[in-house]
Amino acid sequence: MADLPPRGEGMAGDRAIRRLLNRSWPADLPAGQARTLVALGRKVLLADLTGLGRRSFPTAFPTPAGRPGAVAPAFTRIRIQAAIARKDPAAPARAVVHLVWAGADRGGTYTDGRLTDLTFRPLKGDDRWIPLPPATT
Repeated sequence: MADLPPRGEGMAGDRAIRRLLNRSWPADLPAGQARTLVALGRKVLLADLTGLGRRSFPTAFPTPAGRPGAVAPAFTRIRIQAAIARKDPAAPARAVVHLVWAGADRGGTYTDGRLTDLTFRPLKGDDRWIPLPPATT
């Protein structure tokens, strides 16, 4: 796709990725709510990728009874290239945060353009959101 920068472009390509992401999914949430969800989505993604801070999100990372919650980091040198929050098409009361990110895996291979979608549900009577665990198929 001509709108996307070549893989490995680094930070120079992030602006084009952000523009394409915003153009591909028109905004359908109030701006303040979208900003809140994107900020929360970034924290949840970093907790997932690094293993640090997962206990702050027990709904996203449930710990099986009797098992420690520590997780070895799966990625380092993480950079979030773009992120947006939109209504979940499958459940409009929920929201999905779409993140495009770069990072080095355990083998040291640094790759950009990695994709993650995180789903959130609102707390009743509040403007806070709860991250849901990844969907299993």
